[in-house]
Amino acid sequence: MFYEPSNGHGLPHDPFKALVSPRPIGWISTIGENGAVNLAPYSFFNALSGKPPMVWFSSEGQKDSATFAGETREFVANLVGRNLAEKMNKSSVNAPRGVNEFDYAGLTPVPSRLVGPPRVAEAPAALECKVTEIFRPKGLDGKETGAIVVIGEVVGIHIDEAYLTDGLFDVVKAGNVSRLGYMDYSSIDAIFSMRRPRWED
Repeated sequence: MFYEPSNGHGLPHDPFKALVSPRPIGWISTIGENGAVNLAPYSFFNALSGKPPMVWFSSEGQKDSATFAGETREFVANLVGRNLAEKMNKSSVNAPRGVNEFDYAGLTPVPSRLVGPPRVAEAPAALECKVTEIFRPKGLDGKETGAIVVIGEVVGIHIDEAYLTDGLFDVVKAGNVSRLGYMDYSSIDAIFSMRRPRWED
């Protein structure tokens, strides 16, 4: 089949997010200028640079994570392990502003080292970030979309040493959770390796 998104797909559910998957989940913790704390998962999230290390998340609409990141110019991207999937999902509740998702989901906030927002103590790893850019991407018509993209440089990294194997972060042990389409998620239970080819060889 072929379809143009602007004309509809004719399927029971939109397949777009299922096609672009799996997507890592950025469990974003932020703090507002008034001290309010927010924790929410984003599957429109990924790394975009290694030197310097940078990550981004995209909010579909002006939600607290993007608002607070804009106010204080900081956020923490917490990693979701398989044992935290249910609590991550619970923290996605559309709670009114002022509700602390850490408390609601039964999670432990602990101070970060270099940024204001707390991190999730139970997370296998967490990336402390300082915001470098916030913008609304434009569509083909030149108009801004409803998405708000927040880019941050990673200034500090926490790793739970329980998830290190021979000095490597063990994604199978952590069971990194990713978002698929519809209501589906996946966790990593196997890996395989391939070396990048060199033209000289």
